[in-house]
Amino acid sequence: MKNPIGLVMLALVVLAGCSGAPETGPGEVHWDRDTCARCVMAVSDHHYAAQVRGGPEDQKTKLYFFDDLGCAVFWLDKQDWKGDARTELWVTDWRNGEWIDAFAARYVDGKTTPMDFGLGAQVDAEDGAMDFDQAVDFIYARKQRAH
Repeated sequence: MKNPIGLVMLALVVLAGCSGAPETGPGEVHWDRDTCARCVMAVSDHHYAAQVRGGPEDQKTKLYFFDDLGCAVFWLDKQDWKGDARTELWVTDWRNGEWIDAFAARYVDGKTTPMDFGLGAQVDAEDGAMDFDQAVDFIYARKQRAH
């Protein structure tokens, strides 16, 4: 071995680059195995799932999975770190199951969702589609009508 310190340094750099999950963006859901952080149902519908990435400021972010956007909205409202800049909310596009930024998505109602909040997320706006804040209001109004 001509330069064992160089080899050790190279190994450390390689290991550091491979350590752990990313700190941003949606994560991989283990469909039918991961459970909703709010209602504990299996996350199984690829068209209406949601996930939150976030956590307390002094900790590494974590992923939390949800079977319906409504569950994510109510759960996130109870987190002290909800407004932290690192907090991300992702939803699946109801048409193709791809993850999209929930804050930039547009929402259409009339969908049959796992917890019956009834909203489907999509990337493109169309007549009558709601922005995120309108979707949150819709979710709260829907819960009020259910009680």
